[in-house]
Amino acid sequence: MAGELISAYELGDLTLKNRIVMAPMTRGRCGSSGVPGEMNATYYRQRAGAGLIITEGTFISPQANGWVGAPGIFSPQQVEGWKPVVDGVHDAGTPIFCQLWHCGRASHSTFQPGNQKPVAPSEIAINSDYIHTPNGKQPNETPRALTTEELPGIVEDYRLAARNAKAAGFDGVEIHGANGYLIDEFLQTKTNERSDQYGGSLENRFRFLKEIVEAVTSVFPSNRVGVRQSPNGVYNDMGSPDYRDTFLYVAEQLAKFDLGYLHVMDGLGFGFHELGEPVTLGDYRKVYPGTLMGNCGHTKDDGEQRIADGVAELIAFGRPFITNPDLPARFENGWPLADDPPQAIWYSPGPEGYIDQPAHSA
Repeated sequence: MAGELISAYELGDLTLKNRIVMAPMTRGRCGSSGVPGEMNATYYRQRAGAGLIITEGTFISPQANGWVGAPGIFSPQQVEGWKPVVDGVHDAGTPIFCQLWHCGRASHSTFQPGNQKPVAPSEIAINSDYIHTPNGKQPNETPRALTTEELPGIVEDYRLAARNAKAAGFDGVEIHGANGYLIDEFLQTKTNERSDQYGGSLENRFRFLKEIVEAVTSVFPSNRVGVRQSPNGVYNDMGSPDYRDTFLYVAEQLAKFDLGYLHVMDGLGFGFHELGEPVTLGDYRKVYPGTLMGNCGHTKDDGEQRIADGVAELIAFGRPFITNPDLPARFENGWPLADDPPQAIWYSPGPEGYIDQPAHSA
């Protein structure tokens, strides 16, 4: 029987029925419009046994786009599309946060308005073979460096996206600052070689995220806002020699905002850059007194252990929720987890591998 994971938790003014969070997972089922539909509502409703659901990454603007079939939260049609998703999750007594996403350099001109280059802090391309685009696999492009004057507009895009999320009925938002996307690119020296007030020092590299947090918390109370980080991550060609100083400084600064939570990809299941010792939840706990959420490859047992050790209050699970829509019930009752289906259908456009995963038959 699960213990800590199944216990209730007070997240600010929200009561979570358990400490199991459905992690944000891009599934590519929203078509070219980025508008969620009935299939998306079914998918989230099936998984509403979680204490909290965080949506898949959701684009804040047309420029933010960088993944085929991912949703947005910048158009009226997208806002309307999200409402049945939110209502279905709420009917199960579960809060749901919208993850706000800008892909930065992890995009391609085929996604961009007017086929412009993707944008980033600096003109540094991702060192990998290709990117999946609406036109199939394409070589990665060198991004265009954003001007200082453009950045307030992107901050405003985050504010407007938060406002749209509120209009759609979301309980809060998570700012995606992980996995080599735009915010992470500003934080890390590997991808930020700017000489203006957004580059160089730790304070300057944090400035963009700080301004986004300030903008978003003008829409939602701070305890309805989370931030996600991946200090150990190599995804999208990330990993900076000063990663420990950078991410623990950022955590220390974020603690001043009284956020709902800090979502840390502390596990190494997504790959590790091996530039030193991994940053742990214990390291974060020393500088961040608020709610910590661990994520990335956790099992029920090590999730329980992290909560028992006092280094996390919540544990987010990703892939186990793909094949086990009733994951909290399986944890609570000791039921076995289903086998993973082939990865080829994780991102397919139809229901296979998405809403056809059965609950456990007791």
